[in-house]
Amino acid sequence: MRFTKVTVAAIGLLGAALIGTAAPAGAASGEAFSPTVEIAQPWLADTATASGVEGDVGIQQTADGAIKWMADRRGSTAYEGYCERAVRLAWNRSTHHASAIDHWRSSDGARHTTGTPPRGAFVFWNISQWGHVGIADGNGGFWSTSVGGKIGHPGSLSYFNNYLGWKYGNSN
Repeated sequence: MRFTKVTVAAIGLLGAALIGTAAPAGAASGEAFSPTVEIAQPWLADTATASGVEGDVGIQQTADGAIKWMADRRGSTAYEGYCERAVRLAWNRSTHHASAIDHWRSSDGARHTTGTPPRGAFVFWNISQWGHVGIADGNGGFWSTSVGGKIGHPGSLSYFNNYLGWKYGNSN
């Protein structure tokens, strides 16, 4: 059988359609299932953005906008355990990393281990198997989740142990 680009494309679309409608392993027949729901990786969902900031994409794509996003949520516990998600939403990023340590180890930006992180940079710690990430304020402090159990602004990178370094912030 000879395959053409059209045949391969049709097979690919059919396969994608079948995969997209398949129920997860162990789902009972007749059980409601939506392929758009992230069951195993809730930190990848973008459902928690605030309506006051959603339409203002231009501001979120700057260091000042990312910091404002975090500052507007000071005291919130909504992102506990989801630091990578919080910084991704703050920067309005389309790039997803499963965890802060995956972000640090990725080729998504050069790693810097010395110097004061510039305003808006991602700052990383190795505090668990998932790591931790925040957004630098440019003065040696940062905005982050897990500051006393909520989003906060410590004045020093030494607030958490095992500082790894920083990467430039961006909205890619």
